[in-house]
Amino acid sequence: MKNEKTYRELADRIAAAQHCVAFTGAGVSTLSGIRDFRGKNGLYTLPETDKMFDIEVFRETPSVYYRLAKEFIYGLQEKEPSIVHQVLAGLESRGILKALITQNIDLLHQKAGSKHVIEVHGSPSRHSCTHCSYSTTFEDVVEVARKGEVPLCPKCHHALKPDITFFGEALPFAAITEAQKECDRADLLLVLGSSLTVYPAAALPQLTLKAGGAVAIVNEQPTYFDDYAILRCTDLQECFEYLERALLG
Repeated sequence: MKNEKTYRELADRIAAAQHCVAFTGAGVSTLSGIRDFRGKNGLYTLPETDKMFDIEVFRETPSVYYRLAKEFIYGLQEKEPSIVHQVLAGLESRGILKALITQNIDLLHQKAGSKHVIEVHGSPSRHSCTHCSYSTTFEDVVEVARKGEVPLCPKCHHALKPDITFFGEALPFAAITEAQKECDRADLLLVLGSSLTVYPAAALPQLTLKAGGAVAIVNEQPTYFDDYAILRCTDLQECFEYLERALLG
């Protein structure tokens, strides 16, 4: 295996870490067959998808979101966790991984069994009324939303919105604060499948480095942080197949 030495070093560092934290982006979920946003064949290359997560568009015409998201969000139940999701859940269950920060909104970390998941871009696991305090689960709306229809609040009949952070909305304060604390505590931060281009989440590795911790990056594309990483590799699938054998076998 070409990169075995790098993978072995990463496995050793993970095993030795006192507070290992993972930070995941879209590259982790593309292994599960989910499109990323900005890649060569990403979601944003399709017509109108720039409107999908626009809060002003949603407020005016919520049907635009539900029409565009019926497959991407409401077809998630058909997707299965990748080896990266599975290994991270296994590392957490053994007490090796202390926290998992994700930019993803696909719920696959939870489906794989991860418990301490910090969702910095929100989550579709809850849907809330845009006009009153009513809130419900993903499972309660998925049948309607899967058809591209708008689920309505049973109390006031306004549109329900997923608790995903849309463009034009503030990121969830509690999640960002918790993510910052975990990165500040981390002696090893694993950046997985993220090109570190979307802020403020992309600045999280700087907190680990500033606090004296180390950052390892596994991502196909280069990132602005590559020169500061203790190690860098590109193949998530191959890397995590090795880590599974080395740390969970």
